[in-house]
Amino acid sequence: MLGPTLAAAQHAHGDASDSARVSLGAMATGVYSYASPGPLKSTVSEAYLTQPMLVGAWRTRTRPLRAYVTINAEGATLRRGEVNPGVYGEGYVDRRHPHTWLHEVMLGVAGVKRDVRWSLFGGKGFVPFGTDDPMVRPFVKYPVNHHHAQLLERAMVTGGFGWRRVTLEAAVFNGDEPESTTDWPNADRMFDSWSTRVTLHPIAALEVSASAARVESPEFAAGFGLDQRKRAANVRYATDGPRTRYLLLEYARTQEFSGAVRAFDFHSWLMEGAVTLPRTWTVAARIERTIRPEEERTTSPFRTVRPLHDFNILGRTRWTNVALSLTGPGGEAGWFRGRPFMEVAYHTPRATRRPTALDPVELFGARQVWMFSTGVRIHAGSMRSRFGRYAPLP
Repeated sequence: MLGPTLAAAQHAHGDASDSARVSLGAMATGVYSYASPGPLKSTVSEAYLTQPMLVGAWRTRTRPLRAYVTINAEGATLRRGEVNPGVYGEGYVDRRHPHTWLHEVMLGVAGVKRDVRWSLFGGKGFVPFGTDDPMVRPFVKYPVNHHHAQLLERAMVTGGFGWRRVTLEAAVFNGDEPESTTDWPNADRMFDSWSTRVTLHPIAALEVSASAARVESPEFAAGFGLDQRKRAANVRYATDGPRTRYLLLEYARTQEFSGAVRAFDFHSWLMEGAVTLPRTWTVAARIERTIRPEEERTTSPFRTVRPLHDFNILGRTRWTNVALSLTGPGGEAGWFRGRPFMEVAYHTPRATRRPTALDPVELFGARQVWMFSTGVRIHAGSMRSRFGRYAPLP
């Protein structure tokens, strides 16, 4: 698993081994977070359990059947969200929203014959767009561009085709985002959106991919909100072994439309990398520059009005962030593995235009925001190295 171990497996969706029929694993992160200042010039100091998940995979020995299930318990541990300056989405702002209990359940077939690879899956899961879920990347805290660069928890049908060092994926899915941790995709929104992703593999450790998607009314479940046209491109380099190396360069763009009229345009650039040092210490760094919408807030400074209409958007803020992470070697006890970590992040939010209805400098009472996090990542059993890849990779 790339986040805690930097084990960058290059196989389809991280099966435990070619002969394994069932793999089960669990993960959670105990974290203490301190943000200064928070919205309304406050200081936020919290401790909680984040990313508590059960992960399962099943495959037949002689047939191409595959199944993947992920249960996410953030609905119990993160009801108010996880403090994370700059992050937004699904009615939360400057807090990462909890994901749905049924994070993923996918059933399908996949196979390889000589130079040809193929797959066909259906269920609820990770849309083939952008990059891997941040929970399997080096940092515990998510980047601001989570909703620009990934499409998660959608009911979909997705197929993949690969030949030699090229992989093509496509999907149709529901556009509406979850409205709560127990929400299920709306039946009348099935397959109203689409995505596609092409990935080149010049060498085993290197990927170059480009994605496109059209998402119908993601912020308004009834289907009358702004539509999104999304583009993403990234380069990913990851090696396996005791001295792993990892580097990700990412660009994402989200344009919001009312019919044929473009209403808003949001960009994101991100670079992150990690290296494993002697005695399994891991050092990681991230630089990000992302434009996000500033939405009308409720009586809580960490929640925004839903459903979201274009008149709820009060402006745009450019978040420039630098983050560093240090993960220790930790220890093992049977199936359980634990690794302590520390992260520090420096954020500078700025309004992209003036005058603006919401100035982040006035909201926070400062021109910069500091974030400090520390805790322990815990894993048990067999964990996947990647999430969001159902098509076999070369």
